[in-house]
Amino acid sequence: MALAGFLGLRRSTAGVLIMVALVGMGERMAERFLPIYLLALGSGVMAVGLLQAMDNLLSALYSFPGGYLADRVGAKRSLLIFNLVAIGGYSLVIMVPAWQAVLIGAVLFISWSAISLPATLSLIYKVLPHHKRTMGVSLHSLVRRIPMALGPLLGGLFIGMWGERDGVRLAFVAALCMALAALALQQRMIEDDGRDARAASHGSGLGPEKNPFRLLRLMHPSMKGLLVTDILVRFCEQLPYAFVVVWCMKTIAQPVSAVQFGLLTAIEMTTAVLVYLPVAWLADRGTKKPFVLTTFVFFTLFPLVLLFSRSFAWLIAAFILRGLKEFGEPTRKALIMDLAPAHCKAAMFGVYYLVRDVVVSLAALSGALLWQISPAANLVTAFVFGLIGTVGFAIFGRDRLVSDMIRR
Repeated sequence: MALAGFLGLRRSTAGVLIMVALVGMGERMAERFLPIYLLALGSGVMAVGLLQAMDNLLSALYSFPGGYLADRVGAKRSLLIFNLVAIGGYSLVIMVPAWQAVLIGAVLFISWSAISLPATLSLIYKVLPHHKRTMGVSLHSLVRRIPMALGPLLGGLFIGMWGERDGVRLAFVAALCMALAALALQQRMIEDDGRDARAASHGSGLGPEKNPFRLLRLMHPSMKGLLVTDILVRFCEQLPYAFVVVWCMKTIAQPVSAVQFGLLTAIEMTTAVLVYLPVAWLADRGTKKPFVLTTFVFFTLFPLVLLFSRSFAWLIAAFILRGLKEFGEPTRKALIMDLAPAHCKAAMFGVYYLVRDVVVSLAALSGALLWQISPAANLVTAFVFGLIGTVGFAIFGRDRLVSDMIRR
């Protein structure tokens, strides 16, 4: 009980975490190998590129409708809808072994995390007391990392045992079964908050907002400042994102093997997991700005450190730094929810991510153009974007608590 109290666990939050683990495991087992499956079904490279483009675009576009629906019908019912949609996508891919069907089905399941995130965080905020909300968001982020690490390993075993076509298809069967199990547990454990969502709307005199542009006008000035600086820091992350593996395995004087790169990724994830809970405990006891600012510093330093990492030993240090960028990420999400109006927290979270991710999607193309000039041009430009965003947040960034005190 003491541990549950420290972690901020309630029946509803436990149900959400189980859902995230189960659906995420299936998602990572199957979705991670979709490019291999597409090629095995006879598609060309362009279909693989289209799949990646769909993932980026849908992740951005799904955030707002996911948040709006959570505000309108409650987190429990909206999560039910999102899981049923994903199950429909899995079913289509399982029943129709054609690459065209895979692309259609992917529209339904490929961005489940993006569409469900606003509802999930909204539920955490409704269930937990103020001093446990950052812990709840951090625990959610930690649990999400488990499928990220284990899912691809299980999916790889399926391919090793049954081949690329049957192995991936069976991985989708496993994903479907886990989604169904998550659906049953979620509906049993999560309290129905649909009435609470309607009461919040009536109590504030405002209903869930359908127009994202109106939500932008409602956005707290502190959130607008966070959004602008977050976009700059995300450019810092995304400019070299696709080329980090190229740098490590192809570009440097002492390139690493695929196994070593996998180890570097494991080091990054382990570092992230280790910092989540201690930082959450501290952030719940004071202002959130120092933790978000520290995260931005780690984002900014990574491309610069990577530029000077030319061997496996130095890359270990660089990837530990990359893992530390998760230092205040859950705290940043909690800050967004703090700054959002009470009657539209999920929708405001969704519109924040909609704006951020649509703008940042330009970074992938820009990163390729800069890499063609030189890897150094890409990494230094990324560092400059991060530096501007970090300094901007250091000067203009505010917690809700601080900005409210100033107005008083």
